Amino acid sequence: MKVLVTGAAGFIGYSLSQRLLAHGDEVIGVDCVNDYYDVTLKETRLARLHEAGAGRFTFHRQDFADYPALTAALASSSFERIVHLGAQAGVRYSIENPHAYVQANLVGHLNLLEVARHRSVEHMVYASSSSVYGGNTKLPFAVEDRVDHPLSLYAATKKADELMSETYAHLYRLPLTGLRFFTVYGPWGRPDMMMWIFTRKILAGEPIPVFNHGDMYRDFTYVDDIVSGIVACLDNPPPDDGHPKAGGSSKPHRLYNIGNHRSEHLMKVVEILEAECGREAIIDFQPIQPGDVRQSFADIDAIAGDLGYAPTTSIDVGVPSFVRWYKEYHGG
Repeated sequence: MKVLVTGAAGFIGYSLSQRLLAHGDEVIGVDCVNDYYDVTLKETRLARLHEAGAGRFTFHRQDFADYPALTAALASSSFERIVHLGAQAGVRYSIENPHAYVQANLVGHLNLLEVARHRSVEHMVYASSSSVYGGNTKLPFAVEDRVDHPLSLYAATKKADELMSETYAHLYRLPLTGLRFFTVYGPWGRPDMMMWIFTRKILAGEPIPVFNHGDMYRDFTYVDDIVSGIVACLDNPPPDDGHPKAGGSSKPHRLYNIGNHRSEHLMKVVEILEAECGREAIIDFQPIQPGDVRQSFADIDAIAGDLGYAPTTSIDVGVPSFVRWYKEYHGG
């Protein structure tokens, strides 16, 4: 199978590409490799993909928000399926630089829908986010819940992507699956994410910023479980049968939560990090930040019932795994 993966130099895109290549698939990667975070980390991921692919990994250093350039870059490539993971990430950064999100997350998503339509692909799986649930107070978050009150522009762009996808599923009968990821972490993660920041600062003896004075809960999901969910979706495009699907659409379009189905107290994660780092954290308690939510908790009944998705990695296993990788990557 030949799969186009956007965001291939990113955290989840890299991890998915490694899994596909290990299965013997061919991967065509697209990524602009911007400097939102350390480019060296992205280049290292790409080098590992080329090595793992042994000729089955092709990479296009391309901004997918530039449609003419994207289609030109892909003109000589053939692929049956798409996993669109590329995006401008980060809730807080969307407050500082909103235009970056419009280009990458709105224009970019539309461009991939157009590529999928004109190439008549079998299925396009795309990344949404748990942030679409915004200020919802009903827990756990279910795909049937209304998501009309986003708390950040990042969340708004992801909700807009879901709406555009529903339109394309209706107009062009394009099979689409949107995945609402919940707090992904693990080896080869992003330096702007909590797990990386806390690990770096604890090891350096620096204070860690703990928002909402520690009263925060997250459905932490290990990257291997996320990738297993993506692959399960990729191999099972939604049928165009007129029946209601996860998320409520009667078109060939489904929405799934991919989480760990456990809402963990942030301070429990800090305790595990302290144990793995071998030193006590210096905690700087702060108010909740604009755009943040106090708690996330994924109802995964839909994807579990349809595809048998069953996450297996608790934070007691996943957090130590990340810290071991972090130390190895930094030569510790």
